[in-house]
Amino acid sequence: MIVGIPKEIKDNENRVGMTPSGVAELTKRGHTVFVQHTAGEGSGFADAQYEKVGAKILPTIEDVYAKAEMIVKVKEPIKPEYPLIRKGQVLFTYFHFACEKELTEAMLKSGATCIAYETVEMPDRSLPLLIPMSEVAGRMATQNGAYYLQKTQGGKGKLMAGVPGVKPAKVLVLGAGTVGEAAARIAVGMGADVTITDISLPRLKRLAADMPNVHTLYSSEHNIRQELPTVDIVVGSVLIPGDAAPKLITRDMLKLMEPGTVLVDVAIDQGGCFETSHPTKHSDPVYTIDGIIHYAVANIPGAVPNTSTMALTNATLRYVIALAQKGWKKACREDESLYKGVNITDGKVTFEAVAKVFDLPYTPLNLD
Repeated sequence: MIVGIPKEIKDNENRVGMTPSGVAELTKRGHTVFVQHTAGEGSGFADAQYEKVGAKILPTIEDVYAKAEMIVKVKEPIKPEYPLIRKGQVLFTYFHFACEKELTEAMLKSGATCIAYETVEMPDRSLPLLIPMSEVAGRMATQNGAYYLQKTQGGKGKLMAGVPGVKPAKVLVLGAGTVGEAAARIAVGMGADVTITDISLPRLKRLAADMPNVHTLYSSEHNIRQELPTVDIVVGSVLIPGDAAPKLITRDMLKLMEPGTVLVDVAIDQGGCFETSHPTKHSDPVYTIDGIIHYAVANIPGAVPNTSTMALTNATLRYVIALAQKGWKKACREDESLYKGVNITDGKVTFEAVAKVFDLPYTPLNLD
C-alpha cells in the first residue's frame, strides 16, 4: 500500500502522524511511504531520518494526498485539505466528527473512508488510540491550569501547593476517565487539594483506593454546584465516545465561582463540557467570561510534540500495519475494534452517534 504522512497545518500543531521508527515497520514490509518535507521537524524528526528508513520525501501536501492510498495523520483535516481528499482514499486520524458539522459534510462529499482514532474501541470498552493523548492532555491540563491561576495571567494568584500555614489551591476534576485520572495525579503531585467526580461508583472506588489523597464525589448538578464557590481550577474531562460532550457547567454556574477561577476544557474536541467553551489555539489559548478564565485549546498535546508523537505511534502502529497489509475492509472484518473506528465511508455515516448529532441517515457498516 502507498501510505502518506502530510505535515499538520492546524495552528501550532507540531505532532506528526508517524515517527521514523513506525515508518521503518511499514517499509520493511514492502509498503511505500511518502512523507511531506519537514512534516516531522516539529516533533524532532528530520527528513533524513525518514529517508534512512526507506521513506520518500515529497515537497508539498498536495503531492502527498495525490499519491497516497492511505493518509495517516494526527488531527482532523481542515478546510484547505478538503479538496485534496478523494473517493476511495483511507484517512486514519483523530476526527471528532460530533462537534464539526462542516468537516462531516466535507468527508461525506469526498467519498473517502474515515477511520477515527477516538472511536477504535476494545472489547472492554477502552479506547486504545485515545488513551496516550488523553494521558498527555490530562497531565497538561493541570499544568496549564496552574499557570493561568497566577495573578500575572489573570488568575487568583494562588500557588497550587500553598506553603506552610497557607492552604493549597482547590482543583475539581469532572470525569474520572484517563484524562481525569491523569489530571488528578498531577494536581496531587503538585500539592493541591483535589476532588474528582464521576457517575461510575466502581471507578470512584478504584481511584479512592489508588489515590487516597484525592476526594471522590458522585457527579450530579447539585454536587458540582456545591463545589464551585470554593474551587480554583476545574478540569473538564468527560467523554462519550464519538458523541458530543455533556454540558456539566452552564453559563449561570459561572456566577458561583470567584473571579480568576480557571476552567480547563479537555473535552473541547467533542464540543466541550462547559456551556461557555469554544475552541481556542495555542497561539491564543484563553479568554474570560464573567471573570472566569477559559482554557479550551483543541490540541493540547500538540504543545509537547516529541512525547506525543512517540506515544501516538506506539498506539496506532499495529492498526496502520493491519490496514496496509490487509486493506481497510479485511482489517476491519478481522478486528472488531478497528471496525468501530469507521465513522464515514463512501458518502455514508457509519457511526450512529455522529448521525444522531447532525440528524443524518445512519448506515451500519457492511463489509460483505
